[in-house]
Amino acid sequence: MVLQHHERLNGSGYPNNLKGDEILPEARILGVADVVEAMSSHRSYRPALGIDKALEEISRNKGTLYDPKAVDACLRLFEEKGFKFE
Repeated sequence: MVLQHHERLNGSGYPNNLKGDEILPEARILGVADVVEAMSSHRSYRPALGIDKALEEISRNKGTLYDPKAVDACLRLFEEKGFKFE
């Protein structure tokens, strides 16, 4: 599952260029969570981009790169449930 968390629905991910149903559902969830956390957090090579940019990224690429159900669940956590990184 962890091995697949950088795979993308359209096959553009890595390490195995898996696509669609070849990617475990759990890996699809982890992939969305990873993108949101990575974009929202400071990295040694760039400042944090913020949660708004992260949510925009997953929304814009929903169904292309990211699993629609995982994206919808993530958006609900932040927009409806008030989840925040602290």
